[in-house]
Amino acid sequence: GKDIDARLEKFGARRISDRKDCDVDYEESWSSWLDATLSSIAPQSTASVVAGAVVEYGKKNPFPSEVLENSLLNGEGSAKETIHLGLSLDGSGLSYEPGDALAVIPVNAPDVIQAILNAAKLKGTESVEVKGEGSKLLADALREDYDITAISRAVLTKLQAITGSTELAALLAEDAKEQLKAWNYGREIVDAIEAFAPNGLTAEQLAGIFRKLPPRLYSIASSPLAHPGEVHLTVAAVRYDAHGRQRKGVCSTYLADLVKTGDFTSIFVQPNKNFRLPASGETPVIMVGPGTGVAPFRAFVEHRSALGHPGKNWLFFGDQRYTYDFLYQLEWQDHLKSGVLSKLDVAFSRDQPEKIYVQHKMLERAKELYAWLEEGAHFYVCGDANRMAHDVHEALVSIVETQGHKSRADAEAYVEELKKAKRYQRDVY
Repeated sequence: GKDIDARLEKFGARRISDRKDCDVDYEESWSSWLDATLSSIAPQSTASVVAGAVVEYGKKNPFPSEVLENSLLNGEGSAKETIHLGLSLDGSGLSYEPGDALAVIPVNAPDVIQAILNAAKLKGTESVEVKGEGSKLLADALREDYDITAISRAVLTKLQAITGSTELAALLAEDAKEQLKAWNYGREIVDAIEAFAPNGLTAEQLAGIFRKLPPRLYSIASSPLAHPGEVHLTVAAVRYDAHGRQRKGVCSTYLADLVKTGDFTSIFVQPNKNFRLPASGETPVIMVGPGTGVAPFRAFVEHRSALGHPGKNWLFFGDQRYTYDFLYQLEWQDHLKSGVLSKLDVAFSRDQPEKIYVQHKMLERAKELYAWLEEGAHFYVCGDANRMAHDVHEALVSIVETQGHKSRADAEAYVEELKKAKRYQRDVY
């Protein structure tokens, strides 16, 4: 958006209204921008009518869903903590398709809240004004309203303005971007408060540095045809140590630690039209989903099974250990027996001295995989964007190059055509 804005300005275009830069929590900024824009080009009455009909996503009024199931998928002895979550949609009016995401609105954990209060030298009984909510106890606002962990330049800039810290000002200098990046790595807001506000903060100052707590998106792991009135998630609890402090993912550990069967949690559906099953039920499908990346493919296979689609389905799954980490193992075996799942290739990286990942299994099956692509198969990838998705892409190009007897450039062009035809789709994070 910034690039397009700058480009248009360079060619002499005039803004109807100022650009607004939005994050995940965009509705309020978007709505005010739309009002200003429409007011500039149309009568006020038109702007009011359109603006009043804009936001109907469920985010402003998320559904309180009852937790039907919260179970650990990994076996005892696993280094992983992956949970299966079943949520009720009864009475919500919400609907979804395989490939969509579910937004979960978490709350912050008690120990994380206490650490922030300790760092700021506050009790939590102080009152603060929360936008759109009015006056609340600080502890409640920290729990429900604010992102109190994710560190960013914006947060540090606000903190520096309050404290006047010269050390923090040096980190925020334009020529210190690499130093700031290094300092931020593995740290959270609590570390910044301890380091740069050693005398503490007032309740108003503390609340003023935070952004709103955003929802977290998870790939839906169920078909609405297989589980009417329900939606399922596959969530890996994130826990790690960094800079002498235990850290944890806000939403993943909220679901793992704080949400029990029978509890209610706030959700809404986020459609993903760029991750969809083929229009034809006869089209072959290749799915690559290690770890929790398998979630949408559970939905895909369930959906094709429920519809009786005859198209072939091939899954590549990977994790650390076969004994502990074969997520939904019995379900995949049942799908193989029924014939809905045509092929299943698995890679368990810690079960042998050398690391074996899904891309290695793809290369082992290169001839058949390329034959499926030539038959018109759609190719899907879900999971880690940092390494896995890149490695799988490289394996795909290599397979096309070797099995199709093409040059590297021609193989890349072939894969690019798959993307353009929506036969190569990714849901990576």
